[in-house]
Amino acid sequence: MRPPAASLPRRLGLTALTAFSEIMRTGSATGAARVLGLSQPAISRLIARMEQDIGFELFYRDKGRLVPTQDGLMLADEVELALASVARVQGLVRDISTHSVGEIRLIAPPSFASGILPGLIAAFMQRHPRVRFSIDSRSIPTTKTMLATRVVDCAFMRLPLDRDDFIAETIVSSGSVCVLHQDNPLAALATLDPASIGDAPVVTLGTASVFGRQIDQAFRDQGQRQNVAVECHTTSAACGLVGAGIGVAILNELLVRPYVRPPLLVRPFAPNFTHDYAFVVSAQSKLSRLIEEFRDEARRYFSVETAPE
Repeated sequence: MRPPAASLPRRLGLTALTAFSEIMRTGSATGAARVLGLSQPAISRLIARMEQDIGFELFYRDKGRLVPTQDGLMLADEVELALASVARVQGLVRDISTHSVGEIRLIAPPSFASGILPGLIAAFMQRHPRVRFSIDSRSIPTTKTMLATRVVDCAFMRLPLDRDDFIAETIVSSGSVCVLHQDNPLAALATLDPASIGDAPVVTLGTASVFGRQIDQAFRDQGQRQNVAVECHTTSAACGLVGAGIGVAILNELLVRPYVRPPLLVRPFAPNFTHDYAFVVSAQSKLSRLIEEFRDEARRYFSVETAPE
């Protein structure tokens, strides 16, 4: 049978438990007071009130010394465990409030994920090393579905989106360049256009995308037709093919940066098609503090990466 409420011990306070623990650790109320930044009488009052609340003595008083009772010794180990748990909770609260822990689920186009995201994520994890990332790359329709259903927290997507249920903030813009082998005769030109490329072999990312259609139209506008040698689907693959001496590739200037090293060269392409990428989230839910911090990191990172040299 449950005892009457009046006979139950009062709920113990954290300060009193901490004082008790420090007395057990240091051996005196004076030592506990020094550690906790309290006066010795304040510590003594906390222990006296705790003993009154629980209904039994924790210490014998022997000429000013506090000697643990058997009951006090029994309680000490459990108090240590309880305080350790509280410390873990306080640490977790601190980590969450400073964005030091958690998981970010994001999705981005393959070339963006492999070439651009590593630098951004490394910069973010320098500030928040305990944050875990889950990165995915899918087709545009699947990306939109995963974001709308909140399977992922955020996405990097090329604009325009034409979706009212998304919040999209342009995060980085870049132009278009030709990537070519240093031994290619076209490398002698300062700028390349469809007329100068002519019927030279081209490595393309395909004509199904908006950018692919823009390039195809630019060739037609100048009375040219692309001589497609290889069609691939990622910037890294296109750069690898060009590096092997297979034609030229017209690509997003930002996405080629990680891959441009000898024997590859870049030349501006005219017309200079712009590529706008946005940080995108669902409009149906409020951003968590962690996602807000990641968005802010992306702003800082790309403001540096795209700054004029």
